[in-house]
Amino acid sequence: MAIDHAERRRQPSAADPVALKLLVAGGFGVGKTTLVGAVSEIRPLRTEEALSEVGRPVDDLAGVEGKRTTTVAMDFGRITLREDLVLYLFGTPGQDRFWFLWDELAQGALGAVVLADTRRLQDCFAAVDYFERRGIPFTVAVNCFDGAHQHAPAVVTEALDLDPDVPVVLCDARKRESAKQVLITVVEHAAAVAAGRRAPAAT
Repeated sequence: MAIDHAERRRQPSAADPVALKLLVAGGFGVGKTTLVGAVSEIRPLRTEEALSEVGRPVDDLAGVEGKRTTTVAMDFGRITLREDLVLYLFGTPGQDRFWFLWDELAQGALGAVVLADTRRLQDCFAAVDYFERRGIPFTVAVNCFDGAHQHAPAVVTEALDLDPDVPVVLCDARKRESAKQVLITVVEHAAAVAAGRRAPAAT
């Protein structure tokens, strides 16, 4: 009997935290690796390789001429939003030739961040289209690069022809609190979408 009481005392009083998977997507050089690294509470896993002359014909460096490396598989990080909620972040590669990896990374994802650079807004069209087609809730996060003109979220919504329910937020992917707020927005949006799908249709 004493052993039974001891066993009960060792049982954790709180439930295990819920683990959710989020993708961080967007065009080449938009700041995906930076965002994952800014918020991750563990040392992020990165699969970066140096850009080479061989890849120059297929990697468009317009607007990101100073970029020296690129993600060739994924970035991975983890952040605990609350004691009972942990996010696992998977950053997708940005170049077209690595898109075959997206289907693998997207399996089991609750939602996604589409990072955008207003100087190269067309670079995030493919990511927006990908998540729309697969019904994965996403938030567009405009990475406010130094020197770039800032546009209001409503302008970005119109330019990308987004559903009005898709959140658009401004952020600085280098700053932890700014990037964390983006993730909170994604989780809240995904929860709202899931609740809407569960709600019975009006008769």
